[in-house]
Amino acid sequence: MNRLLTRVALVAATMCIPIASASETLKIGFLTTLSGQGAAIGQDIRDGFALGVKHSGDRLGGVPLEVQYVDDQLSPESARQTADRFIKLNKVDIVTGVVYGSVLIPILPAILASDTVYISTNPGPADYAGAKCNKNLFVAALQNEDIPQAMGRYAASKSYKRVALMAANYPGGREAIVGFKRQFKEVAVEEIYTKLGQLDYASEIVTLRESKPEAIFFMLPGAMGINFIKQFEAAGLTKQIALLAPGYSADEDTIRAVGDPVVGVFNASQWAADLPGALNQKFVEDFTKTYGRPPTMNASQGYDTALLIDNAVRKTGGKVRDREALRQALRKAEFQSLRGPFRFNTNQFPIHTLYLRVVQKDASGKIGNKLVGELLPNHADPYAAECKL
Repeated sequence: MNRLLTRVALVAATMCIPIASASETLKIGFLTTLSGQGAAIGQDIRDGFALGVKHSGDRLGGVPLEVQYVDDQLSPESARQTADRFIKLNKVDIVTGVVYGSVLIPILPAILASDTVYISTNPGPADYAGAKCNKNLFVAALQNEDIPQAMGRYAASKSYKRVALMAANYPGGREAIVGFKRQFKEVAVEEIYTKLGQLDYASEIVTLRESKPEAIFFMLPGAMGINFIKQFEAAGLTKQIALLAPGYSADEDTIRAVGDPVVGVFNASQWAADLPGALNQKFVEDFTKTYGRPPTMNASQGYDTALLIDNAVRKTGGKVRDREALRQALRKAEFQSLRGPFRFNTNQFPIHTLYLRVVQKDASGKIGNKLVGELLPNHADPYAAECKL
């Protein structure tokens, strides 16, 4: 089922997928990574969004909907061309879906300058949380430092003294290390940056073995994190060094790919499959049934984005061309989020709770995340004071 949906999305890369037709149709350009190493993340975000649309009656805000799903190929130039087409030719009302900050940051200025609303399903760059905040930018996922700050808080609570840090060398990775350090005040024994997309960690593992940290916090998205965990375990380090992960590096896609080596890994997320609430339970059940795999935090971000748009468009009375009315309705964020309480700060980034999860194996042998508790309740990012909205 998932392979079929992926093929459909790729075929749809240059055409519209109309869900209904009417004189005033909400047009959304969904630009995400559907091929290469980052494909699993993009597919999860897309599928979560599509399920949110389905749960909203195949409309958003009660109005007809037209979504264009396009693969950005993890290429800023490809993304720029698509975003340009979305704005000038297709005249979309909303752009959303980008996975990586290295793709989003180069295309964001033109989107925002066109008075098109961008809703982020994943990256939350520090610059745009602060001085570069913009009336047309809303972040439905998180600020890049949110989860790393939560894991820094956890590391501090464990009284670790020797911690190594490793991240992919791109905006999200660098900001992750900054976030971790905000809560964990000890000096890192190693601070390693790898190439985005790197899959061989032999050299880094030698360095880690020699520096002998008690724990390592790593921010390696997608296949990068999967390969790192496998190689870390193969090197015999899992019993010597604790792995501290962002939720997206210890989620269901990683669990499927890695298996037992990820058991016992503590990780932080703004969402968990076992959070209480009927809506979250329905999301988990329906996502699993529809796509043949359990949802990840990335899928939850796509779903929340759909529900955020649904509520906002409904509040405007379906006036999808009225940008100011749409922005005002989005700011209120009067929707039920899967993660629990959610509201926008003055910079239009979320105020929400970050949770601690741990990967466990149950009596039947099934591996999955279990909610442990709250790490940062009602957390707001540190950049909002710099925003002049």
